[in-house]
Amino acid sequence: MKKFKGLLVLSMTAFVLAACGGDTTTEEPDTSTPEETTEENTTEETEASAVEEGQVFTLEELSEYNGQDGNPAYVAVDGVVYDVSDIGAWEGGEHFGGVMAGADNTEEISASPHGSSVLENLPIVGTLE
Repeated sequence: MKKFKGLLVLSMTAFVLAACGGDTTTEEPDTSTPEETTEENTTEETEASAVEEGQVFTLEELSEYNGQDGNPAYVAVDGVVYDVSDIGAWEGGEHFGGVMAGADNTEEISASPHGSSVLENLPIVGTLE
């Protein structure tokens, strides 16, 4: 019986070491700051950060971002400038009904069937002066 208990203890020890991988290193503690964490921003928070960090466009500067000749397509709505370059409905800088990128499209977006809800997930590149 003594031999059996010794084998059992030895087997259990080997099992525990195998399960742990025998690694005695410890994991580094998480030292990230709240700014480094990713949280979903509300539209208002995103717009506020665009005001603080993004480029400020004049209407003339915005007109260069018309989605043509290799230029990105930007649209301004309610003073916020969005990048619509990767949106199929803005291919070539033109949206349904002849709405063009590179302009303040607040009225057109507000009057559209989808309204401003389509802007929620678009990249914000700045604000309109």
